[in-house]
Amino acid sequence: MRTWIKNPLAVWTGADKDNSEGCRGGLVIEREHINELVPMGASPSAPVDEEFDAQGLVLLPGLINCHHHFYQTLTRANPAALNKELFHWLTSLYPIWAELEAEQIERSTRLALVELMLSGCTTASDHHYLFTPRCAEAVDIQVEVARQLGVRVTLTRGSMSLGEKDGGLPPNSVVQREETILAESERLIQTHHDDSPNALVQIALAPCSPFSVTPELMRDSADLARKYGVLLHTHLAETEDENQFCLERFGKRPLDYMEELGWLADDVWLAHGIHFEPSEIDRLGRAGVSIAHCPSSNMLLASGICPTRELEQAGATIGLGVDGSASNDCSNLMQEVRQAFLIQRIKYGATAITHHDALGWATTGGAGLLKRPLLGEIAVGKAADLAMFSLEELRFSGHGDPVAALVLSGAHRVEHLMVAGQWRVKDGQIPGIDLDALRYSHHRSSQALIARTR
Repeated sequence: MRTWIKNPLAVWTGADKDNSEGCRGGLVIEREHINELVPMGASPSAPVDEEFDAQGLVLLPGLINCHHHFYQTLTRANPAALNKELFHWLTSLYPIWAELEAEQIERSTRLALVELMLSGCTTASDHHYLFTPRCAEAVDIQVEVARQLGVRVTLTRGSMSLGEKDGGLPPNSVVQREETILAESERLIQTHHDDSPNALVQIALAPCSPFSVTPELMRDSADLARKYGVLLHTHLAETEDENQFCLERFGKRPLDYMEELGWLADDVWLAHGIHFEPSEIDRLGRAGVSIAHCPSSNMLLASGICPTRELEQAGATIGLGVDGSASNDCSNLMQEVRQAFLIQRIKYGATAITHHDALGWATTGGAGLLKRPLLGEIAVGKAADLAMFSLEELRFSGHGDPVAALVLSGAHRVEHLMVAGQWRVKDGQIPGIDLDALRYSHHRSSQALIARTR
C-alpha cells in the first residue's frame, strides 16, 4: 500500500537541515516508512494506492514521550498530596499506590496512552517501579495494552528495594527482594524486548532512584541491561533533598554515586536532571548521558528548571517527558512542548529558545535519547510516525506561522495520528475506543483504589 498524504498546510520535518519546503506537496508512505517527499505542485514519482487530503493540517514527526508513570493517572489532584514538595508528596501517595491491582494497571495504562496519542504522541516510555503481589505482572499488562492500541512503547522495569526500615523512602510494602527484581527484569527482556529498527515494544531497566534502591541493585541492573543490550533509566538530580540524601547515606553527590556504580554511560537516560554543578554537566555530556526534561512536573513540585542549554552544549541529548499524571496532572505531550518552551525562555531569554527547540526536544531529541534513529524526523527512509494538527480552532485564528502557532497558541489535540504507517487516530478519535466508557471505567478504578486506603 502506497499512501500519498497530500497538500498539507505546513510541514515541520525535525531535520537538522529542514526540508519543509521540499515536502509541501506531501509525503508518500509505503508500508512502515516514508518513501518520498513531494514538492509543492508536484505528484509522486510512482502510482499510489490511496490519497489522503491533508489540506489545512500541520504535519509533525510523531512526538516522543521519554518519562511517565501511567498508573499515576489514578491519583490526579489527590488531596493528600496537594501543595507538597517531592519527598512529602511521595510519602503521601505511596500508601495509596501500594493498593494497586491488575485491573487498575490495565485501565490507567490504557487511559494514559490514549491521552498521549490524542496529543500527538506516537512513542511513549513508562517508568513502572511499584510492584505488589496484586500487580506483580504490571509490565506484561502494559505491553498488551500498547499492542492493542498500536502505539510504540519503551516500557521500563522499575524497582524499589530500599524500604523505610533500611533507611529508604518507600514503605516496606512496596519494595521487592533483589533476586526477584533481577529475575523479573530478565524475564521481561527475554519475553517482550524487540531490538529491531521498527520495534513497537522495547524494554529498559530502571531502578527508581538512589533513595529507593541499594547500590548492589543499581550495579546489578546495569550489568543485566548491558548483557542484553537494553537501555537504563532512573530519576536523578530532581531536588536538592536528593543531593542531601545521597551525601548523608553514601557520602557523595548523586552523580559521583552513579558513576561509581557504572551508570555514567551513553546507554543511560535520566529523568529531570535539574540540580547538577557545572563540572557534573560536563561529565554527563562527555559520557553521552541523556536527560528527560519534565517541565510541568518540575513546576508543580517546585523542583527547579532543567539546564537544557548547558547540558546540550556539553553533549547531552534532551528529550521531553510528561512525568506522572499525579505531578503534572495530565498526559498531554503537545502541551508539554509549550511548557518546555515557556519555562526555558524564563531561564535563558526570548532570543535563546525558539518553538523549533521545543519541538526538537519532543521529536529528534526523544529519538536520540531512546536510541531510535528511524523516529523523530520526516525524511525518506524514516518511520511513518506522523502527528497532524488542525488549526480550525478559535485559539489559532489570526496566526501567521502555522508551526509556531502550534506551540505559542497551545495546540493540545491531534486530528490524525499515524504509527508505523497505520492510522491510529482519525478525525480526533481512536477507532474502537469509546472515550466516555474509558473515562467512566478508569474513574471507577480510581475511586476503588482510594477507598481501600480510607
